[in-house]
Amino acid sequence: MSTTQDRDQDAHPMVAATDKSQEMTKLDQALKTLRLDMDDAKHQSKYYDIFLNTTFYVPTIDQQESGGESPLEEGQVLPLVIESEGNDYLMIFDTEERLKNWAANDVKWVEVPGYILAATTMPQLHWALNAGTDYSKQFLPDEINWLKEVVERCNEAAAVQEQPNP
Repeated sequence: MSTTQDRDQDAHPMVAATDKSQEMTKLDQALKTLRLDMDDAKHQSKYYDIFLNTTFYVPTIDQQESGGESPLEEGQVLPLVIESEGNDYLMIFDTEERLKNWAANDVKWVEVPGYILAATTMPQLHWALNAGTDYSKQFLPDEINWLKEVVERCNEAAAVQEQPNP
């Protein structure tokens, strides 16, 4: 996908202090390689494959704090969404340590696989991955929608393979 866009992490107020002491993850390494040539299909494929198969830490908010009027069903959570420059960002982190460094205080979170994020994200929502690190990345709605389509195609192919042969 050649529409990948990556903005500088300092362009948004949602960024906290960078923690340089953390080791690189597989996702970091793939992003570093992708940044060398954003149009390289092989690098894109590797990055997005790792992304979809990574479990992310998504900060959540307490319903009482949010002023939510309708009660949540058991097992449901409200993810933290931050508004910046007129866009809503779902904050996601690939390690618990990065989440805690960014939050700078106690925070509740849920673990969500990348393919579930892609399949369930609402239109017009952006993602902010690893804010406050050297490996932060913003995902735009078109990019997220493309990932959603990839997940849907994979799910359809898996369903066909699971059907018994006549």
